Amino acid sequence: MDEKQKVELRMVAWEVTRSCNLSCAHCRASSQKGPYLGELSTEECFKVIDEIVSFASPVIILTGGEPLLRKDIFEIAEYGKNRGLTMVMAPNGTLLTAENVAKIIKSGIQRISVSLDGPNAASHDNLRQVTGAFNTAIAGIKEAKKAGLRFQINSTITKRNVALITALMDLAVELGARAHHIFLLVPTGRGKDMQSDELSAPEYEETLKFLAQRIKKSAIEIKVTCAPHFNRLLLQQDVQLGASLRGRGCMGGISFCFISHLGDLAPCGYLEIKCGNVRDLGFKKAWLDSEVFNNLRDFSKYKGKCGGCEFRNVCGGCRARAYTKYGDYLREEPYCVYEPKSKINSAG
Repeated sequence: MDEKQKVELRMVAWEVTRSCNLSCAHCRASSQKGPYLGELSTEECFKVIDEIVSFASPVIILTGGEPLLRKDIFEIAEYGKNRGLTMVMAPNGTLLTAENVAKIIKSGIQRISVSLDGPNAASHDNLRQVTGAFNTAIAGIKEAKKAGLRFQINSTITKRNVALITALMDLAVELGARAHHIFLLVPTGRGKDMQSDELSAPEYEETLKFLAQRIKKSAIEIKVTCAPHFNRLLLQQDVQLGASLRGRGCMGGISFCFISHLGDLAPCGYLEIKCGNVRDLGFKKAWLDSEVFNNLRDFSKYKGKCGGCEFRNVCGGCRARAYTKYGDYLREEPYCVYEPKSKINSAG
């Protein structure tokens, strides 16, 4: 049996609410205005934080939906900060008024991420499906910059905007972002209706090659997310290898997990297989004992090309894409063109 990955919780994405003021075409949660019943109470959120700090010290990403729609969001952020956790937030930017930015800073949030999926209103609003989303997000980003709140730009790439990547990168630098995180579409939630907009495996490869070259000359950090085979490509090309490979490509269930608005744990927001609930099983027990998490940590259980790939320790393939396509999260990454040299565990 392959050696299992060391269990070290480094990051938690926490969907504190599913309510949202946008209606993004690619939303993994299919979020709507809400309200959504059954969301964790303030006290329950505090309890989750207490349990997390009892054994780990991960970065906590307060996300949604739109986290700023939750009335107690600043209480939750401040509580986490006071317990010694690094708290960050992922708002969509449209509610980043001067008042909210001041509250974010006061609560101890160290960084925010704002999604821009196009360099102009036409391209961004097309995906967000709300007119004015781009202009209000840009205004919000400028409020954050003016107040000294650190921010990064996140962008989800599809066939709709792949030709606009350079313009998006330039905009992130122009706005003063600390980093640009580029996500490759995972067709879950409303994103299932966008499968025709998803890049093909060869298009993924060409896009990743382009991004690998851009890393060399970018004025800010570029991180590629939901494309774990980017690590394989970097190793093949040796592009800024030491700086770029800070961990495994897919961290879901290994050093990263997701908490839903109902308290369900999952490997990530795109692979919503219930691995326990904070209300009954508790966070720590679910994280350590979940069969799904432990399967993901044991690379000898991976199937198909991923099971036999010499890069599986640094890549691992996207488990959510495998689950969406095959109904089996241990199957091979369906959007990778690489053919492994090894034949180990290649059945499945």
